Amino acid sequence: MTVKRMDNVGIVVEDLDTAIDFFTELGLRLEGRAPIEGDWADNVTGLRDMRVEIAMLRTPDGHSRLELSRFLAPSVVTDHRSTPVNSLGYLRVMFTVEDIDDTLARLLKCGAELVDKVVQYEDMYRLCYIRGPEGILIGLAEELK
Repeated sequence: MTVKRMDNVGIVVEDLDTAIDFFTELGLRLEGRAPIEGDWADNVTGLRDMRVEIAMLRTPDGHSRLELSRFLAPSVVTDHRSTPVNSLGYLRVMFTVEDIDDTLARLLKCGAELVDKVVQYEDMYRLCYIRGPEGILIGLAEELK
C-alpha cells in the first residue's frame, strides 16, 4: 500500500473569513490560520515569491481536513468557481450530514444556493449540491437508516 491516508483537500478563496464562517457553520472546526511563504513554499508549489494565508479546518470525526488558501502573491490566474459539474478538474467536496434539511436551511442563511433539488438515491442517501461561498460546489449527503 502506498497511500497511508488523505491529509486534506485544498480550496483557494478570495475571502478567507467568509469561507471559514461557512465551513464552521457546516460543522468543521478551525484548527488554525497561518501565513505561508519562503523558499520551501515556492519550491513545493512552483510559484516564486508566493505569499498565501491558509486556514486548516477538521471534520467532526477527526479524520479529514479542509485547507482554505487566500493567495496574496502571485495573483490568481484562473477562476473555475462557476463551471458546471461536468468540467474537467476539481468537481466538489462532499460531506455526510446528520440532517440534510436542517443543514441546508442553516447554510442557505449563510448565502449558499441550492443547485437544483434534494434527491433520494434508492433507500441509501438523500443528496444535493449547493454553491457555497464564492460559488464553491459542495455536496451534502444524508445516510438513510
